[in-house]
Parts: sequence; C-alpha cells; structure tokens
Amino acid sequence: MNVTINTVLSILPKSGGLTVEREKFFNISIAVLAALSLVGIFSGVYALWAGHEHTFGVSREIPWGILIAAYVFFVVTSTGLCIVSSIGHVFGFENFAPIAKRAVFLSIVTIISGFLVIAFEIENTWRMPIANVIGFNLTSNIWWMGTLYGLYLVFMVIEFVMLQLDNHKLATACGLAGLLTGVVAHSNLGAVFGLLNGREFWHGPYMPIYFIVSAAMSGCVAILFFTYLAYRFNGWAIDDKLKTSLQSVGKLAALMMAVVLFFTTWKMIAGVTGNPPGKYEAMAYLLHGPYTVNFWIGEITLGLVLPFFLILCVRAESLRVIFIASVAGMIGIFFMRYDLVVVGQLVPHFADMGLVDYPEMFSYTPSCLEALTTMGGFAFCGLLFLLGEKYFRGHVSSGH
Repeated sequence: MNVTINTVLSILPKSGGLTVEREKFFNISIAVLAALSLVGIFSGVYALWAGHEHTFGVSREIPWGILIAAYVFFVVTSTGLCIVSSIGHVFGFENFAPIAKRAVFLSIVTIISGFLVIAFEIENTWRMPIANVIGFNLTSNIWWMGTLYGLYLVFMVIEFVMLQLDNHKLATACGLAGLLTGVVAHSNLGAVFGLLNGREFWHGPYMPIYFIVSAAMSGCVAILFFTYLAYRFNGWAIDDKLKTSLQSVGKLAALMMAVVLFFTTWKMIAGVTGNPPGKYEAMAYLLHGPYTVNFWIGEITLGLVLPFFLILCVRAESLRVIFIASVAGMIGIFFMRYDLVVVGQLVPHFADMGLVDYPEMFSYTPSCLEALTTMGGFAFCGLLFLLGEKYFRGHVSSGH
C-alpha cells in the first residue's frame, strides 16, 4: 500500500517555487490561453453544428484548408520532438539528455493539439474512431495514419509516466517503440500526399523522406523555442549542462535546415523544368504568384535561411540568438505546412482541357471560424505547455 501511495505521490504536481510576480504572470497567461482555447473549441463545435459548407472556406474543389495545415504542423512537430528526445534518452547521447523529458511531454502536447484541430475539420468526428476499429482498410493511408498515431500517443504517454517514476528501463523501451511508430506514422503521412496521383504538386516518392527530415528540423526548433520560454517563465538560469544541450540541438537544427533547403531547391527545379503539368502552375504560384510572400518570406527566409545563418553566425553559442532563430523557424514552418497543403490543391484537374466556365486555378481563403479554430489549437498547445511547466517543475530532476 505504501508503495502505491508513494508511486502516486511521485507523479503529482510539485510546487514550482515561483515568486509572487511570476506566479501572477503565469496564472494570467494560463487564463488567457484557456480563454482562447475555449473560443477555438466553441468555433469548431459551431462549425460542426452549422456545417462546413456554411462556415468554412473549403469546398468540393479545395477540401483541405488551414485546419489540415495546422494538423500537419502539429504532428510533424510531435514526431520531431520524439526524434530529438530519443537521441539522448534512447540512444544515450549525453548532450541531448537534459531536454529529453520536456521533449517527450511536448510531443504529447503537440499530437493532442493536432488531434483537437483535425477533430473539427472532419464533419462527422464521432465516426472516425468507430470506423477506424470496425471498418479498417489496410490499403488506406488514412487508416494507417489514425492507427499509427494512436499507438504513438500511447507509447509516448507511457514513456513520460515512466520517466516521472524514474523507471528508465521501461521508459527507454517505450521511447524506442514510440520513435519507431512515430517515424512510420510520419512517413505514412508523407505518403498520404505523395501517393495522390491526381495532385501532381505532391506526387512523388521523395515526400515521405522529406516529411521525416522536416520533422527532425521542426522538433529541434520547437524544443529550442519552448525550453527558452520555460526558463524565462520560471525565472531560472540556464546551467552549463543545459546550455551545452541547447547548443547541440541548435547545431542539429541548422543541419536539418540545410537538408530541407536542399529538398526545397530541387522541388523548385523539378517544378519548373520542362513545364510539367500540374507542378508548374503550382510552383509558379509560389515563385511569382499570389503565394510569393508566403514562399519567399515565410518558407525560405523565416523558415530556413534566417535561422540557419543566425545559428551559423554565432556558432550556436548565444542562446538568445538561437531563441530568435527558433521563433523565426516556428513561424516559417507553419507557412511551409500551409503552402504544401493549400497550393497543392489549387490546380484544377481538367484545366488543360479547355472546358467552358472552368477556372484556370482555384482559390482558397480561410474563413473566420477556421482561423479561430486554428488559433484555439495553438492556444491549447500553449496552455498544456504552461501547465506542464507548472505541475512538473519544468521537467527537471534537480531543484532550482
């Protein structure tokens, strides 16, 4: 009985030791994020009740909008956080060990946020879990996506609980299982796009590989962003061990940015060389069309070039500069997901057949309710992050 009580007490919230001013700021931040989360949830519920055709900007021609982009952003980040945490926790690289607990927790937070967003994007949300169990289809990438991400979440939750209980052997086993499941699930998500023959902008075997590489980049950027914020909120000084860890993550982030920039460059070249039908029109929209700002400022500048050179210029030694790079990276990565999802659908299937009254290119603008629901997903993610910092003492083993 005493063992059971001690076990329960060991995972209960502990006092964070915040000053009165910081505690007040912490509570105000939590209240604001909770309010924004509720606004987003109510917006999503109303959209389900009133119908997407009346409330969302999506259509028969553009069925995937900003909510799918936000879902991809969250699950990509979650897989990346799992990859980053496993480097230290599963594979034993000491430089990555100090950020492992927070990375595991954030991987759970981001995947739950992704599930929340996509729940409002699916018109009949309640049918998804039922159909996933009794109507499974082994040839469906969507079925595999739901199944694998469900297993991934289970493994990550167990790993986090075991870390709180200091059962590192079982935590390592679950971490490895979560890593393998997450990587397979994420490459499968890439296949959801890459195997669609009707969408030339997405179609190709490189998409699952690109998703894994960009996930590693997203995970590095996210843990740099959230760790720096966490220590600012808690009012703690970053010790030498954690500083070394963040510098190592920063270097890995820069490497992944270079690889993603390589992928992006060849995607651009393949999209314009020979004017390939379907790809050329979409790429033109990015390079010199309506999505030019999204692509050159959002994806390339904020998402890749600026953070890469910031980290390179300071040799990943200045944590403040690394944090600025992570802020730019987080913003740019969302533009990457949005452009990937939306622009790939803008090219009509029969545009080259000269049909009467058939548009040359489709258009999409998120509705107010879509924007509010997306905002609610990000607020919910921030809310869970702050609650984790408050109730798990910043995910550290030693006191501050």
